[in-house]
Amino acid sequence: MSDIAPDEVRIAAEIERLKADFPKTRELYREVCALLFFRFGVTPTANRLYQLVRRGSMGTPTAVLSEFWAELREKSRVRIEHADLPEELQGAAGELIGALWQRATASAQASLDALREEVEAARQEAEVAVTGLQSDLARTETALEQRTSALLAAQVRIQELEQAQAAAVATREALEGEVERLQQGNRERDTALAQARADFAAELEKQRASAELAETRLQAAEKRALLEIERERTSAARLQRDSEAAAKRAARAEESARAEIQSLQGQLGDLRHQAGVLEGRLEALRATHAAQAKELDAARGKLGSASAQAPARRAPRRAGRPAEAAAKPLRPARKTATKS
Repeated sequence: MSDIAPDEVRIAAEIERLKADFPKTRELYREVCALLFFRFGVTPTANRLYQLVRRGSMGTPTAVLSEFWAELREKSRVRIEHADLPEELQGAAGELIGALWQRATASAQASLDALREEVEAARQEAEVAVTGLQSDLARTETALEQRTSALLAAQVRIQELEQAQAAAVATREALEGEVERLQQGNRERDTALAQARADFAAELEKQRASAELAETRLQAAEKRALLEIERERTSAARLQRDSEAAAKRAARAEESARAEIQSLQGQLGDLRHQAGVLEGRLEALRATHAAQAKELDAARGKLGSASAQAPARRAPRRAGRPAEAAAKPLRPARKTATKS
């Protein structure tokens, strides 16, 4: 970090203090010129003065700066007053001493600048050293953090390994118990297998005896089956003969049935013919009966009209007799039609 920013801060602070001490603008500008030139070694300019003070117009710092330089040149002159020296020598001696003073001031300023540069270089070297130390410190802190993290990870790993070891011990104990249980189970199975073999041998002997008995029974059953088969064959032959005789009888019955069916079919044809003839006659009789019914209805109509025209003095009984007498001849005609 350079010293420009601190100088600016100090200059601003001094100017604020001068503003409080010198309320007049020209006096304030003159004091700021002296402050910059003598205390901070900065050559004042009109723009710089106006930027720092910011009072009045731009002409004010220009005029004050001109007066400051004139006053400075006037004060830098050395007056040598001696009674024995002429005025020309007094002026030349004064100018010589002024030049020496200016050179001495310039040399002092150069020495001051060199000292400032050395101080600045030393400060920069110190800053570089501080930066290096800070980098070393950061690397050290990073390494410490890494080692701390590694230590924590190692502790966590140790805990995990301890837990894994405890789990392995528990697993080994469980496996040993399981092996012991399996060995006990194997011993029990061996005992059960020996017992099963003995039981199987006894059962096999029983099965052999049962098989021999079953073989004997099977032979007897085969003999009985052969006898049954022989009887069935005899029965089948007898049934075959009976079925052949029944087939012959059925054939003869079928022939007689066919002849009878043909005879019945002939009779059925004759009956159908007779039925057709009778149906024709029945239709003729129906037509005749219908015609006679129409004639009877017509006769009744005529008789009714004749009865209506008879004199009113006739009694109803006498009027009914001629109707009965007229209706009587029709009955024999109906009987005759029916007989025909």
